[in-house]
Order: sequence, then C-alpha cells, then structure tokens
Amino acid sequence: MAIESRGSWWRKARVAPVLVGLLAFLAAVAGCSEPAPPPGPPRIQTVDVIQRDQPIVLELVGETRGSADIPVRARVEGVIQGMHFSEGREVEEGDPLYTIDPSPFESRVIEAQAYLAEARTMLAKAKADLDRIQPLAEMGAVSRTMLDGATAQRDAARAALQAAAARLKLAKIERGYTKIAAPIDGRIGISEARVGEFVGREPNPVVLNFVSRTDPIRVRFSIDERRYLVLARHIFRTRDKDGGESAEGPGIELILADGSVHEHRGRTVATDAAIDPRTGTFTLEADFPNPDGLVLAGQFARLRAVAETRRNALLVPQRAVSELQGRFRVYVVADDGKVELRDVELGRKIERLQLVDSGLKAGERIALDVMRLRAGMTVEPVMVELDESGAVVRPPEADEAATEAAGA
Repeated sequence: MAIESRGSWWRKARVAPVLVGLLAFLAAVAGCSEPAPPPGPPRIQTVDVIQRDQPIVLELVGETRGSADIPVRARVEGVIQGMHFSEGREVEEGDPLYTIDPSPFESRVIEAQAYLAEARTMLAKAKADLDRIQPLAEMGAVSRTMLDGATAQRDAARAALQAAAARLKLAKIERGYTKIAAPIDGRIGISEARVGEFVGREPNPVVLNFVSRTDPIRVRFSIDERRYLVLARHIFRTRDKDGGESAEGPGIELILADGSVHEHRGRTVATDAAIDPRTGTFTLEADFPNPDGLVLAGQFARLRAVAETRRNALLVPQRAVSELQGRFRVYVVADDGKVELRDVELGRKIERLQLVDSGLKAGERIALDVMRLRAGMTVEPVMVELDESGAVVRPPEADEAATEAAGA
C-alpha cells in the first residue's frame, strides 16, 4: 500500500507542472488579444427627395361603342326571303341586307293605282259637269244651286285624287321597306332572324341587326364631380376654336382588357348636359382612331388622361411614409446621420411614389427602412437608386455581394 501511494503521488507531481504551464500560456494569449470594438450605427437605405415636373394622370373606366351604332329594323311585317351579307363583316351604306316577301305590298300598290285611276275619272267627270252647267247658270237657264253643287263635286273629286295619289305613294314606300339596306358604312353583327322567319311584329324580331361604325371607336365613361372639375379644366385649356380638344394636347390613352395600350390617342367629343343627380356622375365620350378595327364595340376599357402637370413637384417612395392616427411622417436623415421625424402633407399617389405637398425640401435625404428607426438616433446612410416608378434599381446588398465576389 505504501508503494502504491508513493507512485500515485509521483504521477500527480509530474502532471502539475504541465497544467500550470498550460494555464500560463492561455493567460498570456488572452492578455495579448485586443478587446472587441463597439458596434457602429446601423446601415439604413436612404434616397434623395425627388423633384421633377410630374403629370397628374386620371384613371377612368369605360365601355367601347361604335361612333355610330344603327339598329337595322323591319319597318313592315312579313317573312324574310333573303339575307345578302356575311355576319361580322364590313358593309357599305346602301348595300342590301334583307329582303322581306313583297307580295302583299305589290298587291297594295296595284290596289292604290286602281283607286288613283278611279279618282282621276271622277275628277274628269266633275270637271265636265261643271263646264256644262257654268254657262247655263250665267244665262239663268239653271239655278245657282246646281252650279254650286257642280263646283263642290269638282273640288271633292280633286281632293279624292290627291288622297288616292298619297295612298299609292304610301303603298310604294311600304313596298320599298321590303328591301332593307345598310344605313351606314360599318360592321354588321349576327342576325336576330333567319330566312323564312316572320318579322316586324312583337314578339317576332323587329330589330334584325346592328351596323356599327368602329373607326373611330367611341368610349363612354363616367366620372365623379371632383374628377370632372380636374378634367374639365384640362379640356378648357386645350379646347380649339371649334369647341373640341386641340390636336396639340396630350390626348387620352386607351388601355384594353389585356393591359395593352391602344396605339392611337383619343379626344373627348361629347359630354352630358349635367351631372346625374341620382349617381353623382358626369358622362363623357371620347373617340379613338381605329383603322385596323382591333377595338370592337362592347369591350371593357380603361382610360388614362393627363389632367395637369405639376411643376417642380416633390415625390418620395410610398414605403418611406408611415402613418399614425391620420398623420403622415417620414424620417429625414441629416449629413451627420442624425434622424429627424418629420410630418408631411401628401398629395396623389404616382405608381410607387407619393406627391408631397408640404413638409420637405428638394435635396433632403429620407430613410426607406422606417421600421428600424426612431427620432434622434444616428445611422449610416446608404444611398440607393430609384427608377421612374419609384422602385429600387439595385439594392446595396447586391453591390456588396459583387464586390466580395470580385475580391475573392
């Protein structure tokens, strides 16, 4: 036992110097390392307040229609004998469209002609009777009463002749209605009646089709009273001597249902007489050139109209604006990185930007990362670039990653 105790003590005695040396080495290394530097101010994305001439655009909603939409009506009753057009194709004014069975109307013309011939015969007889009686009355051979009667017969026969002539004219007009022609140049739609169908009396079709003139195409839209005042001032400023919009004005853009912009700009051509008191809206119509016939009547459409141009307007990104209880604020960053919370008055939204009516000056710098800021703190501003719409062109993280990759 004594020998084992001596060996254990000997081993401990040999290990102790090693441990002491290791602890001394670690202490020396710890003493040589420098203390960690304090954290710097946070890096915050900033942009300069944008100053530029900003057009104020109104977004409107409307529906396309032909500049002339003419219904094709059956003006007489009858059975359709023929259709002389291709549905959905262009027609010219005067082109034959439908033929209604003319047989009943031919009979009425013949009947009216017979009445006219009878009236002429009766007038000739009345004139002959008057010519015989008048000399006798002058000689006193017949009474004055007979002369007056003969004169009245002549006048009645003359009136009957006029009535018969009018009856014949009406019969010919109705016969002419059996041939229906295109009222205008335009595109004809799908027929509401087919060959062999009786038309011209309810519940049978009366309106057989529509011919729509689509060049120019017309868009009808309604705006509220506030937008009307803005747009009306623009129209009055650009009105030409004939009362329409001047060709030098910016015009109105037509945006189709698929988001594409019609290549031709339009002009307002008609307005309502008053604001509708039931809806509080004002109705306007604008014409757009449509030479290729791309736009059809009945399509949904959006319109963009420049109401005014704000000179030297100030704009900031919408993401830089915070709201609290109806008050709008931005964080202004000074040259030394000091952050100031500033109240601002805002105007209209322009894509991702916001017009600022008051509270900022051109050249001031504002922060984008509003959730990380508080008034009075100091930050390290990092400038970022914006495109015309207010979107960040290239975030600073991308620049840092590119720099690191180049260094590696």
